[in-house]
Amino acid sequence: MAGSFTGKVALVTGASSGIGRASALAFAREGAKVAVADVSVEGGEETVSLVKKAGGDALFVKADVAKASEVEALVARVVQTYGRLDCAFNNAGIEGITNRAIVLGRAIDRDFAGIGGLVT
Repeated sequence: MAGSFTGKVALVTGASSGIGRASALAFAREGAKVAVADVSVEGGEETVSLVKKAGGDALFVKADVAKASEVEALVARVVQTYGRLDCAFNNAGIEGITNRAIVLGRAIDRDFAGIGGLVT
């Protein structure tokens, strides 16, 4: 499956370490341009550095996925930078969330509807 994401843009939240970082590196290995998002600037920038050292293309955006406005800005930045967003791995965890998850889901639905009519 080498290159199965060539020409695609992938967004990975919670990508400063662990599963998120490994996923960002995997998307890059498969040819995707990767948008790395996290609240940890140091870890996120390190993930971008690892992607670039391996020959990939990556962008870091500091974003707290518990805040709808930051999610909206994140998606807008990815689309502004790469002209598209093909897939997202929503890996970031939000502790103690109840009704905020609903707000986040609505923000993502609205953003995806705006970039390609993917959500109706």
